[in-house]
Amino acid sequence: MSDRRTPDDAPDQPSYPLPDPATIGSEHPDVTGGWLRPAVFGASDGLVSNFALIMGMAGGTTDPKPVILAGFAGLAAGAFSMAVGEYTSVASQAEFARAEVERESREIARHDRAEQAELASMFVAKGVDEDVAREVAQQIHSDPENAVRVHAREEFGVDLTDLPSPMLAAGSSFLSFAVGAIIPLVPLLFGIVSVVPTVTVSLLALFGVGAVVTAITDRPWWFGGLRQLILGGAAAGLTFLVGSLVGGVAV
Repeated sequence: MSDRRTPDDAPDQPSYPLPDPATIGSEHPDVTGGWLRPAVFGASDGLVSNFALIMGMAGGTTDPKPVILAGFAGLAAGAFSMAVGEYTSVASQAEFARAEVERESREIARHDRAEQAELASMFVAKGVDEDVAREVAQQIHSDPENAVRVHAREEFGVDLTDLPSPMLAAGSSFLSFAVGAIIPLVPLLFGIVSVVPTVTVSLLALFGVGAVVTAITDRPWWFGGLRQLILGGAAAGLTFLVGSLVGGVAV
């Protein structure tokens, strides 16, 4: 059997210098920030919900005025609701994280040796030799503040310097929802009474949003676009049917 070695495994290769910690991961997109998720979901929700709302109204009446009014009401209500919900969610998450870090800080202050052993055990579970793990844990605990930061990251994945901003999440949700929700209204604002342009523009936008979302995932763009188009179109179609039934009964 041949001894296969990669270039990094070759015994005569010099060891790599340690990189600057500030540069590690800088080539990767931010997946934990407070703006990306609410912006993506806000645009998608605004488009789907207002498209469905407008189609539901169009199914129940041929008068464009109440349809436009309902569309703007849905835009405003949805945007404010998304902003409030995101602010509350992100703020509560940050408050919970800070409370957990404070609790961990007290535990380290009261039971430093036990917390050292706990940290070393986590390193061992990741494949570090026990003696090395104990030495590393001891060095980390030589600085209490650093010990708290490391324990927070290792035990419950919290970095207090990288918590999402509630205001940023709320603002992203509000703006992105409004942008998504205005798209189905555009043909109506130009005086086009037929729902065909609204459906066409909305379906194209649904495909576009789905394709953009997959740009930050491992899915192909066409898969995300088709998935969003089918789901959003189905929601609008069912709401149109409901509007038609309710409108027929009301008449």
